[in-house]
Amino acid sequence: MSVLSVRELRKVYPGKKPFTAVDGISFELKQGEILGLLGLNGAGKTTTIQMLMSTLKPTSGQILYFGKDFAKHRSEVLQHVVFASTYVSLPWNLSVRQNLEVFGRLFSIKPAEYRKKRDQLLERFGITDKLDARVSGLSSGQITRLMLVKAFMVGPKIVLLDEPTASLDIEIAKDVVDFILEQQKQEGISILYTSHNMAEVSEVCDRVLFLKKGKIIADDLPQNLARAAAKSEVELVITDEMDSAVKIAKKLHMDAKCEHRTITLELDEAQIAHFLSALAQAGVVYSGINIIQPTLEDFFMKVSEES
Repeated sequence: MSVLSVRELRKVYPGKKPFTAVDGISFELKQGEILGLLGLNGAGKTTTIQMLMSTLKPTSGQILYFGKDFAKHRSEVLQHVVFASTYVSLPWNLSVRQNLEVFGRLFSIKPAEYRKKRDQLLERFGITDKLDARVSGLSSGQITRLMLVKAFMVGPKIVLLDEPTASLDIEIAKDVVDFILEQQKQEGISILYTSHNMAEVSEVCDRVLFLKKGKIIADDLPQNLARAAAKSEVELVITDEMDSAVKIAKKLHMDAKCEHRTITLELDEAQIAHFLSALAQAGVVYSGINIIQPTLEDFFMKVSEES
């Protein structure tokens, strides 16, 4: 079931030369799904999110949340949809407690309810002792955790997450990713997720949309996009029968590069088992093997290089 439907969404900025930032995109976000929204800077990601939050009015198209027209049910919808970004600052002179209290009131949640959830999340992130500290005194990692507490403590059905791990240490970034996956599994929350970390996107996202020049040019599983961008690479250290290994590669129409006792091939993932089986039957002995599979980063780079 879709909780968000975007239909032919378009944003054109007027001027002597009108600029189309988002060019008629359509997509669905399903219940409990984490959907990646990727693209180079200027591809239309931020403009799309701003329209999804009603901070920017679409030129045309329709946004439906829970089957309801967002333009007609804005206030009702925004009680269940939150936005969280590493790049949006909280009021620095207010304490953590004050920031969260203001946000809780905006969602009309009973104080006892949001405080219970607030305290659970603060404890989950190990920042309970920062409740009365000013935001200005927090580290970047603590601010990111506070941003997530703020977003998830109100019990949202949909979260729009913009670069939640940007500029974080590896350990903190992993904790953030673990938390997001916990929320998806335990609460069934649907998430629209932007990031420039392709390894992270592959781990977190069930499906990926790729924007380029305001258009969606890809909509698929991360692993499928990776396979579409590049072949797998197999590197073998041959200890006996190198000539046989080269002959098998040629017979299977694979390009092979040989250097000393190492043979390197590019091939489709489905061919790897067939190739290794053929080597075994021919008596080829190897002492080491390294299989490098294509990644979402390969797809990102390929699309970025294309005009």
